[in-house]
Amino acid sequence: MLLVRGHAGGTALTGTLYEPGDDPPSYRGAPDEGTPYVWVCDAFYEVESGGQTQRIDGREVNVAFESPSPRGFEDRDRALSAAREHLRTQFQRIGVDPDTVDVELIEDDEAA
Repeated sequence: MLLVRGHAGGTALTGTLYEPGDDPPSYRGAPDEGTPYVWVCDAFYEVESGGQTQRIDGREVNVAFESPSPRGFEDRDRALSAAREHLRTQFQRIGVDPDTVDVELIEDDEAA
């Protein structure tokens, strides 16, 4: 299991990449268990009112969350590319320049 974390605007967002040998999520809507790589991460967007208030780049932002949408991939490179793009897109949706998102990969030793 690999955690993929994006940092920008003074906050972070972390998703999980399930790799071969890991137990991928099995909830309704999860990809077919035959997919070797499964990416799962929250999705969110800025709203004018309601949602959860976050401090991003020194400003208050109201954020609404969508249900995570697992995505399956046949190879690790495609999965990581999609994970990076997903993280950058989420930050862009709340007004952060996607080019400023720093992405790190974290091996989840506890899951191994």
